[in-house]
Amino acid sequence: MTPHPKIDAIVETYLSLADAEAPGLVEGLYLEGSAALDDYRPDTSDVDFVAVTAAEPPIGALARIHHRLGAHPFEGVYLTWDDLRRNPSDLGERPQAHAGKLALRGGVNPVTWHTLAHHGVTCRGPKPAELDIWTDPAALAAWTDDNLDRYWRRLVTRASRLPSPWGLATLGGYGAVWIVTGVSRMHYTLATGDVTSKTGAARHALEVFPERWHRVVDEALRLRADDTAQPSFVSLVSGLSEHFGADRRSLYASPFERRSDVLGFADQAIVAAHELYAAR
Repeated sequence: MTPHPKIDAIVETYLSLADAEAPGLVEGLYLEGSAALDDYRPDTSDVDFVAVTAAEPPIGALARIHHRLGAHPFEGVYLTWDDLRRNPSDLGERPQAHAGKLALRGGVNPVTWHTLAHHGVTCRGPKPAELDIWTDPAALAAWTDDNLDRYWRRLVTRASRLPSPWGLATLGGYGAVWIVTGVSRMHYTLATGDVTSKTGAARHALEVFPERWHRVVDEALRLRADDTAQPSFVSLVSGLSEHFGADRRSLYASPFERRSDVLGFADQAIVAAHELYAAR
């Protein structure tokens, strides 16, 4: 897979800043997320990375690197080569970059390790196939099943209340794509043991869920393909102008009708995914 020119530019800028600030610090750099799963959208996608250092990195240096990098959508985690050989549940927290800033500590999970091992794109260092990267299908499945309630069920519950940030977000394209493809990705992992992109998850949903839900999944695919219909979370209700009505680009007559299906599908997908895990 050939990275998008925007990805190349961000990676080159980051590595130049990192090498100038702390020569030799970043020994490995890998892409995961949409950039590794062939679903990168230059106007809306982050570039997700795993940076690998020989030992625990100096926080001050990392903070300066990301301060100079600025608002580039370059988000990820700093690990050591030894970390890659270990179960992430045993590691505690690691430095992470998010929204243009460095967080001193953030949680890690098996999805990162699995994605890196099986789909990671090498920007610097040995290829993932040459590394001893910890993976455990049972641990990945257990984490995914837990995440269905710990994150997705809670989010859907909040979104069901219209006068709330997520309730409003479900009226727009961002909320529709995030929820429909998010729960579908969890279902895909429990069904296949692998990870997939937002687009891949929606295509999976069309194959395994009843026709009753195909319209909302097709709508998520339409929105995913149209970068301009997926603003950031800050633009919560921008979807109200997504061509409902006259030219009918949307598959729905109104954002409220679509919102109802987004929440209904999410509920069904979460239940179905839990059933897959229980059947193991």
